[in-house]
Amino acid sequence: MIKPYDDTYYMKCALQEAETAFKKGEIPIGAVIAINNQIIARSHNLTETLNDVTAHAEMQAITAAANFLGGKYLQDCTLYVTIEPCQMCAGALFWSQIQNIIYGARDEKRGCINLKSKLHPKTKIRGGIMAKEASELLKKFFIEKRNLN
Repeated sequence: MIKPYDDTYYMKCALQEAETAFKKGEIPIGAVIAINNQIIARSHNLTETLNDVTAHAEMQAITAAANFLGGKYLQDCTLYVTIEPCQMCAGALFWSQIQNIIYGARDEKRGCINLKSKLHPKTKIRGGIMAKEASELLKKFFIEKRNLN
């Protein structure tokens, strides 16, 4: 049985955001930020919608969480994101001083781990939560995209 407010619960919320992105024709990556068992930010990729290469799910979530908290630091927060953050998002997460990053599937090509992106020294990163579901949604998106072109 799934306990409310565990990593799986929050990742399911992030996957719902990824599904929303998928339906909009965006790369299906979703993110939520939580603090004290409360989601304070929900987001998904908006790069196509906003015509902005920086409009990744994590970037949108950082902004929303900072606005909610009334400050730029997310020191007591946890980011749940369906795919490992890229180097750009890792840089923004460094500056936000976020406490935890929990991701679903790895991004072997563009992810922050293989690119050795620096995170804040107090930030902990962990992956593999609902990785199969996150990876399958991403694969489905790119298969459909290729078939349309």
